[in-house]
Amino acid sequence: MDDLTHFIGGEAYKGDDDRSGVVFNPSDGSILYHCAYASKTTLDHAADVAFSAGRAWANASQARRLEVIFRMRQLVVENTDKLADLIGRENGKTIADAKGEIGRALEAVEFATNAAQITKGEYSRNVGGGIDTFSIRQPVGIVGCIAPFNFPVMVPLMMTSMAIACGNAVILKPSERVPGASAFLGKLWREAGLPDGVWNAVNGDKEIVDAILRHPKIAAISFVGSTHVGEYIYRQGCANDKRVAAYTGGKNHMVVMPDADLESAASAFVSAAYGSSSQRCMAVSLLLAVGEGTAEKLRSLVVPKIQALHVGAYNDPKADFGAVITADAKRVVEQAIADGVAAGAELVLDGRGLVVPGLEDGFYAGPSLLDHVTVEMEFWKKEVFGPARGIMRLKDLDEAIEVTNAHEYGNGAVIFTRSGHAAHRFVTEVEAGMLGVNVPVPVPVGHHNFGGLRRSKFGDAHMFGPDAARFYTKMKTVSQRWPEPEQSASSSFSLAFPSNQ
Repeated sequence: MDDLTHFIGGEAYKGDDDRSGVVFNPSDGSILYHCAYASKTTLDHAADVAFSAGRAWANASQARRLEVIFRMRQLVVENTDKLADLIGRENGKTIADAKGEIGRALEAVEFATNAAQITKGEYSRNVGGGIDTFSIRQPVGIVGCIAPFNFPVMVPLMMTSMAIACGNAVILKPSERVPGASAFLGKLWREAGLPDGVWNAVNGDKEIVDAILRHPKIAAISFVGSTHVGEYIYRQGCANDKRVAAYTGGKNHMVVMPDADLESAASAFVSAAYGSSSQRCMAVSLLLAVGEGTAEKLRSLVVPKIQALHVGAYNDPKADFGAVITADAKRVVEQAIADGVAAGAELVLDGRGLVVPGLEDGFYAGPSLLDHVTVEMEFWKKEVFGPARGIMRLKDLDEAIEVTNAHEYGNGAVIFTRSGHAAHRFVTEVEAGMLGVNVPVPVPVGHHNFGGLRRSKFGDAHMFGPDAARFYTKMKTVSQRWPEPEQSASSSFSLAFPSNQ
């Protein structure tokens, strides 16, 4: 594959950048290509192009914008196989998982067709003195979107679809691990009829992120990634007078009550815990079994299900999940397992050292399971972004809620139970942004707001749903009075604060 450059002004743009990075195929460890890393000069060029194109796009009719969004949706559907292969080759997730990601991305594109409805203003006639007051929403300008490696299509489309539908221009910085899908999306946006320069992609690492955070022409920042990076982006972006929404880490707890359908709960846990090599911010990290009997039964049910999981290449139709993103990611996961065992957890299943025949250089981490995890352990405290999960044994629902709320993250949490009372208490008392009742991964559909609480989100906005349109627009409130054409102005005036009396 040819080396990858940036996508600016509707075409590939190399610029004079002298830095680049390697993009790997996690399935076999091979180098796919080199990706150019943008300099500040390249970002300045992208911002100039986006600013000019964005001004015209902001004044385009709603019908014109929606035409592009509808066409983009169709193009994503038509190119699902190509996109899925791009995702798999650069990310390592299976083709089936990649297609599932694309399906969720389409929800965001489809919801963006509602931008005109969501951004309607308000109108009040004659609030006093013949004055009418109304509000209008307008695009914020250029939006900087900083996307993660784990969803190379879904997150960029969730970030950019509503931004574009609301009349903004975007500069996307995809993860330097998986830049290929974003370059392809740029071509699809152009084919959909989006004017050149409205959607741009620049590649790179922290250097270009810092340049985005400081750039005076970029008005808003949307970020998905790790908590320590998200907090940095939030604070730096705000310090540079930008609107920032940062969606960060998670340590999602799955509480199982003694009255639950334990067979169903066990299947749900394995699916939600190990899918996509556990490289999801909404993956279930910990199985909180209420009661020793529940814990023993669940353990006996989940172990054979985990042992039956097949790990393989992204294009292996038998694979349940594939490789982790890098060799370093594999080392971090394996170290977390070792630390958990050293702290006193029981290693029930050890996936370390997994080698897939014929793919010996791939970045594979097999499914691991630790039991008797406690809140004192780093294994509970830290997000493990790989297929190492844990069981916690708790005495009752009170303790389960207490443990869930004690964690610094509040992305998602779920409960499996037949008790309406237990479910009601859980939903009411647990401090997490997305909750599930007998649902293992409570990611809402595209027309509902997505976002966590506590240190799982910085800023007040949400990823999609109605809140996304509010994030990508600014509100103006207008008070106007039109006197009669022949009416002469009064010469009297008052310095008192105006009122509607």
